[in-house]
Amino acid sequence: MNIKPIKSEKDYKNALKQVEELWDAKANSAEGDILSILLILIDDYEDKHYKIFPPDPIEAIKFRMEQLGLRNKDIAKILGGANRVSEILNRKRDLTVKMIRSLNKNLGIPAESLIGQN
Repeated sequence: MNIKPIKSEKDYKNALKQVEELWDAKANSAEGDILSILLILIDDYEDKHYKIFPPDPIEAIKFRMEQLGLRNKDIAKILGGANRVSEILNRKRDLTVKMIRSLNKNLGIPAESLIGQN
């Protein structure tokens, strides 16, 4: 098998096919080593060409609330009152640093998801 840098979408798809063929290769074998190298090359290519951005902060809060079965009143203490919850979830007020820290600590929402992207 010929291993080379992944420079194009075609190279990427070929590398994925090779990984599929080698998926069950034993560790510390020639095939296992090739698989490891291919996975590193694929990961590097995906990092450069398929960026995954953090979710929208409000959607992250709503998703976590749904996961935990929480309602607006359940997070009122975290955000500083029922009015604040409504304002935040309806995008009428921005999250403060204090709110971000509280959501991170109490609900386990990653800070990077709450900060959003510029």
